[in-house]
Amino acid sequence: MPVGILGLSQPESSTKPQARSNVAGSLLTRLGSRAAEAAAAAPGAPVSDMSFRKVVRQSKFRHVFGQPVKNDQCYEDIRVSRVTWDSTFCAVNPKFLAVIVEASGGGAFLVLPLSKTGRIDKAYPTVCGHTGPVLDIDWCPHNDEVIASGSEDCTVMVWQIPENGLGAPLTEPVVVLEGHTKRVGIVTWHPTARNVLLSAGCDNVVLIWNVGTAEELYRLDTLHPDLIYNVSWNRNGSLFCSACKDKSVRIIDPRRGTLVAEREKAHEGARPMRAIFLADGKVFTTGFSRMSERQLALWDPENLEEPMALQELDSSNGALLPFYDPDTSVVYVCGKGDSSIRYFEITDESPYIHFLNTFTSKEPQRGMGSMPKRGLEVSKCEIARFYKLHERKCEPIVMTVPRKSDLFQDDLYPDTAGPEAALEAEEWVSGRDADPILISLREAYVPSKQRDLKVSRRNVLSDSRLSSSARPGAATSAAAIADATSSSLAAAGEAGKLEEVMQELRALRAMVKEQGERICRLEEQLGRMENGDA
Repeated sequence: MPVGILGLSQPESSTKPQARSNVAGSLLTRLGSRAAEAAAAAPGAPVSDMSFRKVVRQSKFRHVFGQPVKNDQCYEDIRVSRVTWDSTFCAVNPKFLAVIVEASGGGAFLVLPLSKTGRIDKAYPTVCGHTGPVLDIDWCPHNDEVIASGSEDCTVMVWQIPENGLGAPLTEPVVVLEGHTKRVGIVTWHPTARNVLLSAGCDNVVLIWNVGTAEELYRLDTLHPDLIYNVSWNRNGSLFCSACKDKSVRIIDPRRGTLVAEREKAHEGARPMRAIFLADGKVFTTGFSRMSERQLALWDPENLEEPMALQELDSSNGALLPFYDPDTSVVYVCGKGDSSIRYFEITDESPYIHFLNTFTSKEPQRGMGSMPKRGLEVSKCEIARFYKLHERKCEPIVMTVPRKSDLFQDDLYPDTAGPEAALEAEEWVSGRDADPILISLREAYVPSKQRDLKVSRRNVLSDSRLSSSARPGAATSAAAIADATSSSLAAAGEAGKLEEVMQELRALRAMVKEQGERICRLEEQLGRMENGDA
């Protein structure tokens, strides 16, 4: 038995903790003295630097969390397409949800009003004009009732969806665009020019169309030697970037048909890559390393020699699909076959790509759609909403920034791209560029009246283009207005502008009246529900 300080015997068990604490204390003393010696040896070094360093980077998006909606708000019994193609299979806007589905004897996709949740009947009408499986779909950013689709039948079709959704199968597109010799796997609308659509096929050709006249504007058939994985426009639509099977990322000027910049072996792995333009002109890519590890990278188009940032994620084998929010500079990365969504904030400070958080669920995702900012609920601080495709259903996932205040959050909702086109197709072809026309979300976005897509095919025998003032009836109406307002307007051109303003004013009045009636109906329904009548 060991002898204590007072000479009394102490049990062994009580001395062991004391001995351990003495050893730990001596180690801490030595470490402290060494740190003091190091500080004394380097008088210029900051003292106790670690105690003042911020461990966590400050960001208003650090606490963003994802939450799936309740089961009754999902879209059940949807037979999602099984075609082997790395597309999102889903497109969504503030009015409709579109999902590529299994179809016998051709290709089809489902278009549902957002309010039509629950179980979808097997007999529900589809858009079914393609003779081969549909590979990609994209809603027009300037008209919420127009959608484009690309298919294995080598065609691109543009469809006008009825205002209240489909009442019968839709088999007749507004226009069919034929120009590819192999299946069309990519369709994407120009962000600011009306009726300009880009398509890319497995023939390694990129075509740019004027949907309003059904004509091919540009054919880029020498810039990609292999399969094109994806295409992304920049903010004003003057350039696009592409990821290709030859492992190169290219930045292309479509109107000149020239290669602006190229980075070979952006990711050295053989699996599919993705490249998207960010709002400031930088390029964000996802891909695989030589060891098949999934990677993210950020590139400066002025210098593509080395990435500004490169991060490795994991060793899964699903292609990473990036979704970018230009208003918040947050990139959401969804892996096909994964059950998670990772999100990152892109900043001007090193290391540039900052991991925020991961939303994790149990079921793997077959595809994913992202709601435009103008379709979100600003009152709930919702900054993103994804539509996750399971094998037999579509599940909305809401991304929210927790805030205590019920007031409008200016920092979360800067002015965002609205549905109005900044340019006409002819203006863009002539060389003009324009940023998106922005709208405020402060007063909760109210959609404008959608106008039907009308295709006016040009007469190839006539060289002169018909202007709007030369159309039958336009000059007559302009003259009538000019006579009525001769005291203030001197020219028929000004009268035409006045007529346009009056038409817009009448449309606005009609829309306000329609919205007022809708609000009354909703209030009545709410009253009945509160009284227990419904």
